[in-house]
Amino acid sequence: MNRQPLIHRPAHTPNGFWAQATADPTRTVLTAPGGERWTAGRLHSDANRLVHGLRSAGLHRGDAFAAVLPNGPAFLTAYLAAAQAGLYLVPVNHHLVAPEIAWIVADSGARALIAHERFAAAARNAADEAALPVSHRYVVGAADGFRPYGDLLEGQPSAPPADRTLGWVMNYTSGTTGRPRGIRRPLPGILPEDAHLGGFLGIFGIRPFDGHVHLVCSPLYHTAVLQFAAAALHIGHPLVLMDKWTPEEMLRLVDTHRCTHTHMVPTQFHRLLALPEEVRQRYDVSSMRHAIHGAAPCPDHVKRAMIDWWGHCVEEYYAASEGGGAFATADDWLKKPGTVGRAWPISELAVLDDAGRPLPPGELGTVYMRMTTGGFRYHKDDTKTRENRVGDFFTVGDLGYLDEDGYLFLRDRKIDLIISGGVNIYPAEIEAALLAHPAVADAAAFGVPHPDRGEEVKAIVEPADGHAPDERLAAELLAHCTRRLAGYKRPRSLDFVAAMPRDPNGKLYKRRLRAPYWEHHDRPV
Repeated sequence: MNRQPLIHRPAHTPNGFWAQATADPTRTVLTAPGGERWTAGRLHSDANRLVHGLRSAGLHRGDAFAAVLPNGPAFLTAYLAAAQAGLYLVPVNHHLVAPEIAWIVADSGARALIAHERFAAAARNAADEAALPVSHRYVVGAADGFRPYGDLLEGQPSAPPADRTLGWVMNYTSGTTGRPRGIRRPLPGILPEDAHLGGFLGIFGIRPFDGHVHLVCSPLYHTAVLQFAAAALHIGHPLVLMDKWTPEEMLRLVDTHRCTHTHMVPTQFHRLLALPEEVRQRYDVSSMRHAIHGAAPCPDHVKRAMIDWWGHCVEEYYAASEGGGAFATADDWLKKPGTVGRAWPISELAVLDDAGRPLPPGELGTVYMRMTTGGFRYHKDDTKTRENRVGDFFTVGDLGYLDEDGYLFLRDRKIDLIISGGVNIYPAEIEAALLAHPAVADAAAFGVPHPDRGEEVKAIVEPADGHAPDERLAAELLAHCTRRLAGYKRPRSLDFVAAMPRDPNGKLYKRRLRAPYWEHHDRPV
């Protein structure tokens, strides 16, 4: 039996969180990690007080403030404050080290920093390096070198601020090819409610209220995770937050809270599927209507296994922090295995050659996107803004092709392409083959120097539990690839790592793996 959440749906649905909180302040809108429940009125009050506090600290429309926070009420409060005060919220990956955080804080021009005590050491060193005054550093919890976060809220009115105007999130790209760059969109100067901030989820068939509960199972500093969570909040969907993701805890939360939609990455699929069958069967996931995944390629066998387990709620999208995207339902993917879908209604896709000319269906080129809702620029980097564009279209360097029906198929990022003896080799195909072996928990493939062919294929494997990283396993995995891959695609050597360097969103830091092999060689890493 399909269990659905029992959630009150008002006869009239106000647009946006702030109006909904005013209309129904007692409704539970947030379950924090640990189980604490927050009402709309409480979250609304804190967001209003934070706006007043930031303005008292000297921030004005167009200013930025940074947040080094885990998933929790403070993160959502910061988002809601920025979005109604014409400010830029700069979410910072809390796994970064101090110099990386300092770069983002300084480059964004953040005039205040809100950190959590768990990340205080790195945040404090970053703030010192970025020359941010101690008076404008705040910590959730307690830590030397910060003012208490409560100082921003205490004594401030809980009423909405005057001159409410839409602000944005200013995300920083992951920096796979260099220092991260901020994605800055112009402030439109409209009321937050006029932006229809929850409409984004309509792309995936997710409607306001309608008995939905959104599970936040990845860090909110990630562009897509915050966009999905914020959109859900704005259309009346309660949020259930995870702090640190584990596969069984996710299943427990879906079962307990009857969650209906979430944003995931393929690494999470892989680890869910690795659970013993008796653990998987312990939890009811039938409430799930939309398990939307993206951010990294998903091997076909993993996708099929998830559809077999969770059903047709397993859906896929392709997008970038800069905007634009494609979407594939389970039916789309089963009809065209490997596709990441067709363009969103508010987006356009194009595949261009190196001269910027459109390529015919089926021909591989660089994938470009365009959002019909507005553009962006890379903060303080007009060169990158210009170089990544052809007209109104931009690229993040992915390679792919469109079929005759407009479905997009990806191959790899251009920077990850292996060129061996003049032949193009796509690592994702090799990685998918390795991940099909039960002894492999995670895998990466890339090119390493070869004196004759320029590059040859190297594989790096994180063994699954119970499998020793020894010569016998290496030989077994190389033989496995021989049965599944053409000769020129097969890894010529294989090394093991205890844990693959991925961020919690599933993004692989491949350059960290590749760099040691290219020391004293010319290939960029």
